[in-house]
Amino acid sequence: MTAAADPALVGQRVAALTKIGGWTTHAIIDTTDLVAVPDEVDATYAEAVVTNGITAWQMLHRKARVRAGQTILVHGANGGVGSLLAQLALIAGVRVIGTASSQHHEELRALGITPVDYRTEDVPARVRELAPGGVDAVFDNVGGQNLDDAWALLRRGGSVVSYVRVASAVDGNGSAMLGVLKVLGRMWWWNTVPNGRRAYFYNLWAGRTFTRGRFTARLRKDLGAVFDLLASGQLSPRIAATLPLSQIADAMKLAETRTAVGKIVLIP
Repeated sequence: MTAAADPALVGQRVAALTKIGGWTTHAIIDTTDLVAVPDEVDATYAEAVVTNGITAWQMLHRKARVRAGQTILVHGANGGVGSLLAQLALIAGVRVIGTASSQHHEELRALGITPVDYRTEDVPARVRELAPGGVDAVFDNVGGQNLDDAWALLRRGGSVVSYVRVASAVDGNGSAMLGVLKVLGRMWWWNTVPNGRRAYFYNLWAGRTFTRGRFTARLRKDLGAVFDLLASGQLSPRIAATLPLSQIADAMKLAETRTAVGKIVLIP
């Protein structure tokens, strides 16, 4: 994508976060929503971090506000968001414990992450062995009992950040909204009772409707920081496949199999 309306972006490659309309060869985007992409960054990798990279950066630095020397637990550390979150934490000097199936453990260890097998191990017990005093933050993409365990693993001053998808929060009656409300209600109670810990529900789009200027400024700053780390080679997003836009049906089928590790990128 190229911008022409904003003098600062003329001749620059740019990226934008869109809710809808991204699967196309051309799009009309407000220039305030555009972020310059460094020349060193491949377009495929740039696309792979637009949503996942902002999500990971903001949860880590704006919600949990991690600091060097702390210890965090990342669920799904081999996933699209989880892998970027873990890498960003390591760059910040944070110790990372990550859950994943055993087939991904060697790769996680190579990055400097301590892996825990969520299929065969008692995750809370294993994390307590690795961090007897508790962890400073837990990033949860599962919900349910996983979220309760995350809260129990926090040390005083720690934070749990949930970014569970609506589909994952469906309750026993099949209600997605009720499932989300239960998560929010539980977090409200945790935050109300004095205990020295905090719980957050992360929503990428929060603030866009009523504080558009602030939302946009924050997005440009955060995505710019992620792009800079990409350009310097410190960050490496996982790409599962690249497919032409004409094969979008195949891309959707691949995504629905849940066997793809990383982002599926469509090329115009």
